[in-house]
Amino acid sequence: MHPVTLPPEVRARIIARRGRFHMFDRLDRARSALVVIDMQRAFCAPGAPVEVPLARAIIPNINHLAQVCRAAGVPVVWVRMTAWARGDETSWPLFYSHFATPDFGARHLAALTAGSDLHALADGLEVAPQDALIDKTRFSALIQGSSDLDAWCRARGIDTLIIAGTLTNRCCESTARDAMMIGYKVVFVEDANATTTDDEHQAALVNVAVAFGDLRRTDEVSGLLRP
Repeated sequence: MHPVTLPPEVRARIIARRGRFHMFDRLDRARSALVVIDMQRAFCAPGAPVEVPLARAIIPNINHLAQVCRAAGVPVVWVRMTAWARGDETSWPLFYSHFATPDFGARHLAALTAGSDLHALADGLEVAPQDALIDKTRFSALIQGSSDLDAWCRARGIDTLIIAGTLTNRCCESTARDAMMIGYKVVFVEDANATTTDDEHQAALVNVAVAFGDLRRTDEVSGLLRP
């Protein structure tokens, strides 16, 4: 997994601004959920079109978090990136026309289409029958029209999201940003998120810690959830 963490000068700046680094001293287990973003074969399988090699390294931490959450009565939600095409219309028109070559776009779309082998959750993840599975169609699971995650959480009185998954600086950070902006407390697990480079991972940690969530490690989150 990524060896980098938050730069000391950023941590010091956060403490100077709000008087402390961590925002939450405890987690209300009745109002929290573990949200695991895009840990699918398309991102985790060797040679997959959008492979993030370091995502495989965080699987043990995600499994540990999921076990601790279930034992504490905290629901586990697996969120899958899902793409679609209907004739000439696609789920991400600007992405496929401006951010990807035709070849990469076709492979990306095929990998993330519901029902494809690569759309499935990654090998090695320990998914329990009581866990929730929610598909999303945008980087953020909480932007308008992307998924049912917000409605699912609000129906259960959940106000705190523990975020893990991939990519740190895209779907995970985007979900964290929108979560905070619509009223959720965010706990972002730095050693249970992964992206393609250490620099991108660290930049996302900075963004989240400064303005969007409480940056924690797996063992810290586990401690906050235990009775």
